Amino acid sequence: MIKQALLGEFLHEAENTRKILQAIPDSALDWKPSEKNWTTGQLASHIAEVYNWYEPTFNQDIFDMGAYRYDKGDISRVENILAKFEENVANAQKALENSDENTYFNEWKMEMDGNVLFPPMPKVQVIRAFLYNHLYHHRGELVVYLRSTGNKVPGLYGPTADDKM
Repeated sequence: MIKQALLGEFLHEAENTRKILQAIPDSALDWKPSEKNWTTGQLASHIAEVYNWYEPTFNQDIFDMGAYRYDKGDISRVENILAKFEENVANAQKALENSDENTYFNEWKMEMDGNVLFPPMPKVQVIRAFLYNHLYHHRGELVVYLRSTGNKVPGLYGPTADDKM
């Protein structure tokens, strides 16, 4: 029952993520709002990367960030970021579909070199916070990046100022 709810949200929100990534023009990939921020390309790549975390989150009780390696690939073009996104979404969907609901309340934590980075909590809480909400947070940032670079923002939960009523 929980899996079906998570899967429904996953599918809906993956489509929203796809729409926002498709809205990025290559010309905006190097833009960043300040020296402390990622570029648009780095942020978009990170959004695609979050889907790469589904398999270890669903299938392990400890996510070792010290051992984690991710190949962003070439992020100089939006089509490359989208290809990585599509690959990661397909793998994430499989991890979710094949997950065992009986493990959703197992304690999960993230470590790096023996230090706890994400405090122990039930896996289902991690799924909602670390996977879902984290992604939504970064999509919100990407909306601001698009607006700041004069680009259109697609409607995710209804029309935007760019949509004709």
